Amino acid sequence: MIIKKVLSTWFQETGLRLDCAPYATGALEAKQALRDLDSECDHLGELTAGYKGGIYNGPVFKRNYVQHEEYGVKFLTTSSMIQARMNRVSLLKKEDAYSKKLSYLELKKGMTMISCSGTIGRMVYTRRTMDGTWSCQDMLKVVCDTDKVQSGYAYAFLASKFGVPIITSSTYGAIIPHIEPEHIANLPIPRFAKSLENEIHEKVDKASEFRSDSEELLDKAGEIVNAKFSFPERLAISHRIFTHSAASSSLVQKRMDATYHDQIAQMSDDLVEQAGAEKTLAELGVNTGESGRMKLIFTESDHGVPFSTSGEIFRARYEPKRFLAKSKLGDVADWGVRQEDILLARSGQVGGIIGTGVWADSRFENAAVSVDVIRIKAQESEVLPGYLYAYLMCTDVGYRQLIRSAAGSSIPHLSSDDVLKLKLPRMGTAEEKAVHELVQKAGELAADAQKLEDEAVKMVEDAIEAAAPKH
Repeated sequence: MIIKKVLSTWFQETGLRLDCAPYATGALEAKQALRDLDSECDHLGELTAGYKGGIYNGPVFKRNYVQHEEYGVKFLTTSSMIQARMNRVSLLKKEDAYSKKLSYLELKKGMTMISCSGTIGRMVYTRRTMDGTWSCQDMLKVVCDTDKVQSGYAYAFLASKFGVPIITSSTYGAIIPHIEPEHIANLPIPRFAKSLENEIHEKVDKASEFRSDSEELLDKAGEIVNAKFSFPERLAISHRIFTHSAASSSLVQKRMDATYHDQIAQMSDDLVEQAGAEKTLAELGVNTGESGRMKLIFTESDHGVPFSTSGEIFRARYEPKRFLAKSKLGDVADWGVRQEDILLARSGQVGGIIGTGVWADSRFENAAVSVDVIRIKAQESEVLPGYLYAYLMCTDVGYRQLIRSAAGSSIPHLSSDDVLKLKLPRMGTAEEKAVHELVQKAGELAADAQKLEDEAVKMVEDAIEAAAPKH
């Protein structure tokens, strides 16, 4: 529960709103701080250009999804827009996307996307790898007039401790909160020296390039593995269609679930065998770590370790909001993430996050993850962890090998034992090292991107505080 005393004059300023949102977020204090600045402010709506003035969301429409990129375009929702990779997002029917009704929802680099329904205020600066992607109606697009303001600078302010509270204070609705374009059109944007705004923009823009480069390096790593073993880029999505197959009786005695023996699962087995895979991950010295089910005792960040769920590890920005009491966790080797671990989502619906994973870069060091994440550790094994990541997470054959062993009818899950039984096809030492280094570099770029973005936001906040009148 949040309890706060407010000034009676604030009610007039908010149009006599009696709900908590405008008062508990710190928005009115942020607006007052901007009014007190020695520098001038422009309204956001005066700095944008394009469709409907440059601030818009979209219509409610029926989403017709397809399975192949030949017939569809990548489609972002408020949950997928914050992900680090765009390789498994849904595909909207191309005919619908390019229609007069929806064509303006195409994303271009340099836009700012703001979630405007449900969880309000999630923010993303559109990067190069999002070009040609479509957005849903639940996110606002802010398109800056670059003759008036740099898009990276505007994003940095909107994402700052002054911008976010003002945006979220406009929330309305009891069940599903919303904001609309008109609610942020009058949001004040402080103006500073052009050199400062350009420097901030360049940091944000460089961060977006780093994220795009990181995605492309991981894609390249997967392509190298696919090319080496003549793996197809995509296998059929057998869990969504009716298929039939025959399996050896000896195999059926071990597993009787149909998805373990379907035609695509058997095809992935044949491909791995043809690639000359002989040793299992366990035989190669790979091991796993699991947090185990335990009571989660959360505390302040000063006394805890960052904690992430299986859904949160995939985000482009690694910024855990909850912290586990360190004194209750025991030995860090039992629960802590090490750099170059592979974090595998072990639970969820097949076709969702289950069987997908994240490369633990420097941001994850000594952090904690939920019981729904398996930590695959290859640092002291016979195989380089980056190569193992590329096979398991960047090829469809590796993905199929993982999800075929999912067990459970309501919420399928993967077990560490089944993961370690997978056989790994091997490349030459130099080839595996090259793939490993691509994955390493991708992780470094992702971490550097967040650092640059944080620096840009901090520069905006420092400039505002420095321009505030001294009492």
